[in-house]
Amino acid sequence: MKFGIFYEHQLPQPWEDDAEQRLYRDALEQVELADRLGIDYVWEVEHHFLEEYSHSSAPEVFLAACSQRTTNIRLGHGITLMPPHYNHPARVAERIATLDLVSNGRVEWGTGESATAVEMGGFGVEPNDKRAMWEEATEQAANMLAMRPYPGFTGRWFEMPCRNLVPKPVQKPHPPMWVACSRRETIHLAARKGLGALAFAFLEPEQAAKWVEEYYAIIKSEECVPIGHRVNPNIAIVTGMSCHPDEAEAIRRGLDGFKFFGYSLGYYAVFGEHRPGRTNLWERFLQVKDRLPDNAGRGGIGTPAQLREHLLRYERAGIDQVMFVQQSGGNRHEHICQSLETFAAAVMPEFKEREPDRIARKERELAPYIEAALARKPRMAPAAEAAIPLVEALGRKAAVPIVLGGDRGGAISIPTADPLTAG
Repeated sequence: MKFGIFYEHQLPQPWEDDAEQRLYRDALEQVELADRLGIDYVWEVEHHFLEEYSHSSAPEVFLAACSQRTTNIRLGHGITLMPPHYNHPARVAERIATLDLVSNGRVEWGTGESATAVEMGGFGVEPNDKRAMWEEATEQAANMLAMRPYPGFTGRWFEMPCRNLVPKPVQKPHPPMWVACSRRETIHLAARKGLGALAFAFLEPEQAAKWVEEYYAIIKSEECVPIGHRVNPNIAIVTGMSCHPDEAEAIRRGLDGFKFFGYSLGYYAVFGEHRPGRTNLWERFLQVKDRLPDNAGRGGIGTPAQLREHLLRYERAGIDQVMFVQQSGGNRHEHICQSLETFAAAVMPEFKEREPDRIARKERELAPYIEAALARKPRMAPAAEAAIPLVEALGRKAAVPIVLGGDRGGAISIPTADPLTAG
């Protein structure tokens, strides 16, 4: 089983002037440490306007910074919001490819729809349309990364003429693709589309085992028709984590933060009424925190022995990756780092030792099913040579020559006619 660290960039009030800067600085240091310790993945969300819950509106920038501070850790978008009102599919594809280049091929491309009224209302996304938006944009962004040139597309939610998207990613035809899942139905969707499942639901391992069984049964069936140009058969699940030799100290350091994670998620997605720039979510949480139940993911908060037993249950359930929620609520940077170090020294080695054999067995077992799934994929027809347009430069129609001026008194003159065709 592999391990990841998961970031919302939570920042409860009150906010000091440099609070967000310290938040990002600390997170970068935590990712550097995780890379040195051998943690496999870092996952970063994309959210907008979700005060206190998630100050992470530009994950591609954060992950690019991570790429220059690390060597081996995989860089996961958990997730990119795919409805075109948030991100044009071509811009998503360009950012994914560029991040893959600067990280030497370490990108994991998570996709998703969005789930909160605050975000959807801010960008004009109708809730009933977001699944169809996700499907159209995700399929076409994958085509843009894989095809040269992209033939162009006219759909319900966006249109684009024939263009060749550059740059292209290191990982061909594109990085591994995932989709955010919070329900059993979206786990099934992930399998039908040949996508990894980022299960952002706090499931007990025994419940997760049923989801795993159903997911891989679909991957092996004729229902699996990939939305992208590769199949990524993986299930990742989130859990809280605070690891300390003393159980009471682990709970003191981590439980309230994890409770705030669950409370603030429920506030924005389920029961909240929010006034932008006015509501104080942390104050509301403090009033009810002692009445909140422990979430299923709380099993990762405890001693190394307790965490080991918790993770062994997920391993037996067939989970491929566990993503740790640590940076949440008021959890302190130094405690997060100490927890990672304790986990890496006392818990992780035995799981790492078993992982190569598990992956080899899984790849052998799934290879024929993946080959069959890719053969079923309906592929976008490449552009006919005659259909690739000749796009005229604006200067061909300009009334005056174009001159690029310099700020030191000089200028760069450029040709006003193509020397190859001019008489």
